[in-house]
Amino acid sequence: MVFYRRNFLPGGTYFFTVGLADRKRDWLVRHIDLLRLAFRRARRQRPFAIDAIVVLPEHLHCVWTLPPGDADYSHRWRLIKARFSKDLLLAGAPIHQNAKGEYNVWQRRFWEHTVRDEADLLAHVDYIHYNPVKHGLVTRVSDWSYTSFHRFVRMGWLSADWADDPNLSEGTTGE
Repeated sequence: MVFYRRNFLPGGTYFFTVGLADRKRDWLVRHIDLLRLAFRRARRQRPFAIDAIVVLPEHLHCVWTLPPGDADYSHRWRLIKARFSKDLLLAGAPIHQNAKGEYNVWQRRFWEHTVRDEADLLAHVDYIHYNPVKHGLVTRVSDWSYTSFHRFVRMGWLSADWADDPNLSEGTTGE
């Protein structure tokens, strides 16, 4: 049996990948308002900064920074997943509970990476923003609605045509 050890760095910055159990579903974008609500509620209970995010139909990537002295990102994900699952059920989605009472919405785990330095952060933010193009959902990063890319453009951190070069090598965008 493989034992996965998570890195808990108080006040740390982390990159996450979280996916639906059924990768054929599009619940994350179809019910984006419920997902946003789940994030808002979790952030009210257990604050954290969302440095970058992209929501795709069946998975999402994000970079969070936790408050000083706090390393409990697992509890925050539990809050988000539980709230979204319950709200999705109330919205009439065809979800069921397993023998343990868990909803069959999310993959049981998530992937986490502790951001090491500014270069690592920038690479992961680029990966996040380029992800809809990588998955063939759009041809231009700016055409995807469910991303922090638009905030980065408003703040002047990226240009609206960032990564529009068709010769862009994916090796320049993170993972």
